[in-house]
Amino acid sequence: MSVNNFITFEGGEGAGKTTVIHHIKQRLEELGYNVITTREPGGVELAEKIRDVILGHNIDMDDRTEAILFAASRREHLVKKVKPFLDEGYIVLCDRFIDSSLAYQGYARGIGIDEVLTLNSFSIEDCMPQLTLWLDIDSQIGLNRIKSNEREMNRLDHEAIHFHEMVRKGYDIIYQQFPERIKKIDAAQTVEAVVTDCMSNIIKVINK
Repeated sequence: MSVNNFITFEGGEGAGKTTVIHHIKQRLEELGYNVITTREPGGVELAEKIRDVILGHNIDMDDRTEAILFAASRREHLVKKVKPFLDEGYIVLCDRFIDSSLAYQGYARGIGIDEVLTLNSFSIEDCMPQLTLWLDIDSQIGLNRIKSNEREMNRLDHEAIHFHEMVRKGYDIIYQQFPERIKKIDAAQTVEAVVTDCMSNIIKVINK
């Protein structure tokens, strides 16, 4: 079941989600909307602690353990931040949600998209976003962006290029499965162009 005004942003490393979300929040606020931004994994205290474990360096983690930890973090974040703000009438812009787990753990890790979807359906009680914007970019270009921006590299950033290419392919599969919810955005464009494309999709759903 999709939840009105819950909008998520997906994409591989270096797609520019954080920057785009910042600009979209400003534009929506200028239009008079109440907006909150948040991220996964994280967003609330316990979820941030789980984030430190998942993304920390030098941790040898089983793939299914990784998937379970993401789902646990997602649950805490959903019930303690996302739902309360939605109930207060806010538009919630979230950097990553369930589709990240489907692409990263389900497809790229080889656990299975359906298996990870089942795990996360329990976690979120079928509370799906109204709209998901997939910021698609070539995997190598995305990784180069991270290095040039001197962003702190986490455990997933250090995966081999093949892993990141698998993540992108996973997103494409999910995009084809859920075309009504997920909209593909060319993240290789300028920031302004990406924000404009995202806004055109957002306005269509929040004005329904």
